[in-house]
Amino acid sequence: MTTADLSLADRLTQVLDRLGIERAHFAGSMLADVTGFAQAHSERIASLTLVCPPRLDPSLRALGSRLEIIAGDQGRPADMVRDAMTNLPEATLVWLPGYFSPPWADPVADCTADVETALLDILSRDRPLKDSVVHSDVQGAVAGITYHSQGEGPPLILLPLSLASSQWDPLLPKLSTRCRTVTLGGPELGFLAMLESRGGSAGYLSVVRRIMDAVQLRPGEVILEVGCGSGVLDRWLAQHTMHGNHIIGVDVNRYLLREATALAAQEGLTDVIAFQEGDAQALPFPNNHVDVALSFTVLEEGNADRMLAELVRVAKPGGRVAAMVRALDIPWVINVPLRPEVKTKAQIPHGFVEAQGCADAGLYRRFHQAGLTRVQMWPQFATFDQPHTPQAQFAYGAILGALTAEETQEWHAAMAQAVTDGTYFIAQPFHCAVGTKPETLG
Repeated sequence: MTTADLSLADRLTQVLDRLGIERAHFAGSMLADVTGFAQAHSERIASLTLVCPPRLDPSLRALGSRLEIIAGDQGRPADMVRDAMTNLPEATLVWLPGYFSPPWADPVADCTADVETALLDILSRDRPLKDSVVHSDVQGAVAGITYHSQGEGPPLILLPLSLASSQWDPLLPKLSTRCRTVTLGGPELGFLAMLESRGGSAGYLSVVRRIMDAVQLRPGEVILEVGCGSGVLDRWLAQHTMHGNHIIGVDVNRYLLREATALAAQEGLTDVIAFQEGDAQALPFPNNHVDVALSFTVLEEGNADRMLAELVRVAKPGGRVAAMVRALDIPWVINVPLRPEVKTKAQIPHGFVEAQGCADAGLYRRFHQAGLTRVQMWPQFATFDQPHTPQAQFAYGAILGALTAEETQEWHAAMAQAVTDGTYFIAQPFHCAVGTKPETLG
C-alpha cells in the first residue's frame, strides 16, 4: 500500500507510533480529522476536545465523557452545538461567553484563558502514561503529516483549528510546560484537506472553469485571488493558463499562507504565483492594479459590500471582477435512498455566514450596485461522487449534524447502498457573477 492509499486513521497511527506515543489526549476542530481514528483506535484516545467545531455528529457518542466541546454561545454555530448535544449526553460543553465562532474565528487568540482552563480541566481527569523516554524538541513528517513535538509529560496531540489564523500558537508556551504537545499539520488535515480536496474535485473545478470562461482571461494579464486559502485554485490557474499569467494570492490567514507557499514551492510554481497577507476588506494594493480580481466563497466571511468594493477598486478599468458564494438559499441535491422526510432534512443548506456577509442570490444585486457592467450571473451546482474525500466528509458532518441518532443509522445504510449501486452523488449549489469595471470608475 502506498502513502496515497492510507486512510487518515492509518496516517495518525503512524505518527503516534513514530513518536512512541501509546495513548494521548487530542484537541482540534474538524470532525473529519478524528472520527476514523476514534472508531478504529478509541483506546488510544484519553480525551478529545473540539474547539469551535464547524460540525458535530452522533458518532462521537462512543467517546462518552472523554469528549469536550468548547464553543461560542452566539449565532448559528451555537445553535448547531445546542442541537448536536442532545445526541452527546455525556460530553462536557464549555461556552465562550458572547463569542461568535464560525470556522474562520480565531478562538485560541480571542479567548486564550477560557480555552486554556477548559483544556487543562479535561487533561487532568485522565493522564496517559508518561513517556519513559525524555524527548527534546523534535519535528518531521510521516505519512504526509508534519509534526512538531515540544515539552515533556502526558502527550497532547494538537490538530488544526479550522481556519483560525493563530491556530494553537497563543497557548503553546503554557501547554508545553504541562504536556508533551505534538502539533500536527499538512494538507491531509483540517480545513486544508477540505480545501485541497475541493480544488481537486472535477465537479467543483467545473464551477470555477465556467467562471473563468466568462472572465475571458488573456495571456499576460495579472490575476488576483482574494481569500486564496491553501492556494489550490491558484495552482490550478497556473496550470490552466500554462504559466501565461502572473497570479497573486491574498489571504488574511497566516496559517493558510504558510501552507499555500509550501505547496506552490513543491509544484515549482513560485515564479508564477506570489502569496501575500492582506485583508479582503482593505486590500494592500493601489487602485487599478490588476486585470482580473477573483473571490471564491469568501464574501460570506465579512462585509460583502466592502469586500466587493475592494475587488472593484484594485481592478483596472476594463478589468473583470468575479465572485462565487455558497448558496444557502438553495437546497443541496443528495442522491441517496432516504425516506422523504429524512432526505428533506439532509438537503437543507448548511453553513455559517457573517451578519454582513453574502451567501445567497443577493450577490447579483451587489454586483450591479458596485457599478460593474456587462454583469453575468447564474447559480451552479458542484457535483461530487467520491464518498471518501475530505470534501465529502465535511459535507457529511453538516448533514449528520441535522439528523437524530436513528436517522444517522439510516443515512449510513443509504450511503452504502448508493455507493454499491453506483448512484451516489451530492450536489452543492453556488451563486456566481462576473462583471467588468467601466472606464468611469477608474
